[in-house]
Amino acid sequence: MKIRRAEEKDIERIHALLYQVCLVHHNGRPDLFRYGARKYTDEQLKEILKDEERPVLVAVDGQDFVLGYAFCIFQQHVRDNILTDIRTLYLDDLCVDETMRGQKIGSILYQAVLDFAREHHCYNVTLNVWSCNESAMRFYEACGLKPYKVGMEQIL
Repeated sequence: MKIRRAEEKDIERIHALLYQVCLVHHNGRPDLFRYGARKYTDEQLKEILKDEERPVLVAVDGQDFVLGYAFCIFQQHVRDNILTDIRTLYLDDLCVDETMRGQKIGSILYQAVLDFAREHHCYNVTLNVWSCNESAMRFYEACGLKPYKVGMEQIL
């Protein structure tokens, strides 16, 4: 297995994985997530893949088949009134194909995200996880992540 930057040739496979994530979210919160929706169009994905501020890493097998991805976004609050000026790599989305889970691909991919963040002089890596996605929460906790803020809601 190898970790590399995603390329346009990976778009079809990335869409398949994005669908898996959407389904997990739909099953957990059908009031918020549409069934079978696409997070990005092909054009949006092409733009993201070209954007140096939004790196996408993929885990590929020996035949260059995408097993998982990590969508990231560099963030920095320059001259903010209350926040310090640190560089953060926000992990927007991480997915391993549901048929390949349990083989440490996610852990290897997450470690690659940490290495990438260090190489780009980031202070930290942050992410959000939906509370209905308990397996993702357990995965991230096993990777050493700790909550640093909590989102709350009251449905009306």
